[in-house]
Amino acid sequence: MTSKERIEQAEHDLQPLFASIDQKEYRLTAKVLKSFSDHGVAVRHFAPTAGYGYDDIGRDTLEAIYADLFGTEAALVRPSVASGTAALSLTLFGLTKPGEHILSATGTPYDTLIGILGHKGEVPPPGSLREYGVEYSEVPLSDDGAIDLEAVERAIRPNTSLVIAQRSRGYALRPSLMPEAFAPLAKLLHEKYPRIRLMVDNCYGEFVRDSEPTHWGADVCVGSLIKNPGGGLAPTGGYICGTQEAVDRVAWRLTAPGLGRELGSYAAGYQLYYQGLFMTPHTVAQALKTACLTARVFENLEIPTIPPSTEPRADIIQAIQFETPERLVRFCQGIQSASPVDSMALPEPWDMPGYEDQVVMAAGTFVPGASIELSADGPMRPPYTAYMQGSLTYGHGRLALAMALDHMAKGGTISL
Repeated sequence: MTSKERIEQAEHDLQPLFASIDQKEYRLTAKVLKSFSDHGVAVRHFAPTAGYGYDDIGRDTLEAIYADLFGTEAALVRPSVASGTAALSLTLFGLTKPGEHILSATGTPYDTLIGILGHKGEVPPPGSLREYGVEYSEVPLSDDGAIDLEAVERAIRPNTSLVIAQRSRGYALRPSLMPEAFAPLAKLLHEKYPRIRLMVDNCYGEFVRDSEPTHWGADVCVGSLIKNPGGGLAPTGGYICGTQEAVDRVAWRLTAPGLGRELGSYAAGYQLYYQGLFMTPHTVAQALKTACLTARVFENLEIPTIPPSTEPRADIIQAIQFETPERLVRFCQGIQSASPVDSMALPEPWDMPGYEDQVVMAAGTFVPGASIELSADGPMRPPYTAYMQGSLTYGHGRLALAMALDHMAKGGTISL
């Protein structure tokens, strides 16, 4: 079979699933549109600001909309937050004090958080939470991929102040978590340990489902604006949505105690953030269709995928377990060759900052690092899994998949 035939076969199988994704896009677009209308979004909200940024109506209204959509008391939505990792670091430092303890309820977090926590090695990394006297421990998920409430409760210490959980799988071959999966954990903490906050790393999961973890009791959700909620248009930034008290503490860490969210201008203006948020339900739907198609094609080639093509999804990430380094590299090279930016580049494994293993990464994106645009990457360690995410349009995702399949077949790593 040709790559075109493989893709057409997969599309035929997935038509009912694609229809359900379209319906979810409609519901979420209606939700975003209502929030924009309720908050009276107008051209004046897009205007740039300078200086201290007091009474910045564009910033404050954008944050009010995020709080509305996430069902929270407050939100911090800032271009000055450099990445999702930076937003998480800001939140971790804002919600803990020296002598306190952080507990991860979903096992080892994403690679870039390890340096922030500083829990590996004999000497704490400079500037890490461990150097500041914050303790850390973790509890793995249960064998069925759920949060192990009994193990979490056993691991809580007298000085535990923050439980963290990661919605997406990161570079792990475990299930991503649905928003409602955090409800039992939130209930446990709120009823028996009210001093402990629950923070969810929500990266890659926004607008994939009809609700977010904060609708199910999480005290704080954190993510990147160049992933899902930026809709492919936001050029930078991160968000923190949660309780008023928690968001205030994080805002004091961002600016200064007593100033918090009142401070912070943005000379480039907010149009792309509003427009990107409005586009998010559609853009995420395109990414989900691309992920499902990719999974189905490789399933038909008897290559394992996580999640399977028809399984309900909690995030936009599609893992493909290639088993050999050659397959992983050829797939990423094929995706790169189909990129609108830097298509001539040839990705090779390299020592990427913040990661323990070499990483091969295809990311020909308009906004560098924007995972809502089509990208694929993976650490060079067994089982040599590619983690693909994004696609601003399904048409581009479809074309890129065909080019990746052809590149792999030409290199002799798969047989179509």
